[in-house]
Amino acid sequence: MLNNDILKALTSYAESMTQSVSFVLQTGSHSKRAELVDFLAKICSVSDKLTFEERDMADTLRSPISFTLLADGQPTGVIFSGIPGGHEFNSLVLAMLHAGGRDMKIDASVAELVKGVEQDMHFEVFVSLSCHNCPDVVQALNQFALLNPRIRSEMIDGGLFQDEVQKRDLQGVPAVYLNGELFANGKVDTAMLVEKIMAVAPVKAAPKESLPMQDVTVIGGGPAGVAAAIYSARKGLKVTIVADRFGGQLKDTMGIENLISVKETTGPKLSGNLREHMEAYDINLREHLKVDSIEQGDLKRITLSSGEVIESRSVILATGARWRELGVPGEKENIGNGVAYCPHCDGPFFKGKDVAVIGGGNSGIEAALDLAGIVKSVTVLEFADTLRADQVLVDQAKRRDNITIITNAQTTEVTAANGMVDGLNYTDRASGEAKRVELAGVFVQIGLVPNSQFVKEVVDTTKHGEIVIDEKCHTSADGIYACGDVTTVPFKQIVIAMGEGAKASLSAFEYLLKTPVHEPAGQAEAA
Repeated sequence: MLNNDILKALTSYAESMTQSVSFVLQTGSHSKRAELVDFLAKICSVSDKLTFEERDMADTLRSPISFTLLADGQPTGVIFSGIPGGHEFNSLVLAMLHAGGRDMKIDASVAELVKGVEQDMHFEVFVSLSCHNCPDVVQALNQFALLNPRIRSEMIDGGLFQDEVQKRDLQGVPAVYLNGELFANGKVDTAMLVEKIMAVAPVKAAPKESLPMQDVTVIGGGPAGVAAAIYSARKGLKVTIVADRFGGQLKDTMGIENLISVKETTGPKLSGNLREHMEAYDINLREHLKVDSIEQGDLKRITLSSGEVIESRSVILATGARWRELGVPGEKENIGNGVAYCPHCDGPFFKGKDVAVIGGGNSGIEAALDLAGIVKSVTVLEFADTLRADQVLVDQAKRRDNITIITNAQTTEVTAANGMVDGLNYTDRASGEAKRVELAGVFVQIGLVPNSQFVKEVVDTTKHGEIVIDEKCHTSADGIYACGDVTTVPFKQIVIAMGEGAKASLSAFEYLLKTPVHEPAGQAEAA
């Protein structure tokens, strides 16, 4: 698992550490313990700042394959139960480096909010090592633990703790528990975690300072938002980008083969490339924060979830979209207990079982193909009378013996027994006949909903929530532009979103050239 190339890279990373880190493993016996001991010992071999020890810490660690990190001998609150390989290896490396003194990439105002939590919080995060969403949650909560001694964060490999998984009836990851109670389930980003923590825990008031006036404030950190920010910065403008989740939906896309000039890549890799490109410019990034409101005027007042206010001469909305829900009985009630939206994350929980995919577009057929190699059978249900996916995908699906495709099917209910999904009911739209499929999991893949709810009183939107724009990305509000999947632009594609982001930036630049500069009220009075 840890080959020479990985160890060489770890050696280089560890050079940035300024304090010692100890990996402390709980004593006892377990079939995977020898493998974990070897794993941790090899990691510690790359630097004299890293040490490994075995100690009885039964009051803190749940199992002989649980270990915690100490920084200069002091508890960090970061715990791993299992062997953090796969996607979680990065979570371990980052925890090690951050505990060792390397700066964390977390917005300063978010860090202050986390430091202000005044109650004890023990987070347990059940993960699958094949889940690409789980590390985001683990890494965020690890950072919270390192920031606040009242917070503990424990990653639990569901594959090695099946008794716990069955006891809690888990069929989806990440599943986050706070002090023993379910706290969050499924895909959740740092901004959502902060919001949920603030809702349940007393937090010391954080400073609410206003940023200097900006020329352009971009809301959204996906392909459209990053393109808009880069194009604006290249014009010499003062630019801030506000992103609750940098990369947006892009991070959930595993295979990308239609970004022209890039033969193939993945969403996480492309997100990293976008960040690297953006960081080459003087762009102020406010990450893990949401926009609560926008006040229109010569200067737009943008209030963030941290309480900060940005005054900006123009705004570009690039907030993208999120998974659309079915809206039928049994869907929300069974999220994490058989209803899922991410086949990459939750597919392994249904190994050898029967599942359904709702939706016959590209995302639905791609999900069916992904799942077909794991589960016993996949039933695809499409509302229309024909599939909407690209023919190449349809052809692949039809060649699979364990994929069944049903068209003209309107899902009416997801059913469950003993707290777990056991089937779904649907109506044959051609005959009107009510039918049923017995299964253990339902993966919903029916498209996206625009993230526009926070601006519905500011700009015009369609009945579907898309922000109405013209050919130059103008919205109905003066000085506010929009681009990407949140808008009425047809064809929701990465390459189109990037082009729309560039177009919105150029339109905003034209607007700023023709609009006089109005100093913020506070600065004018000071003058």
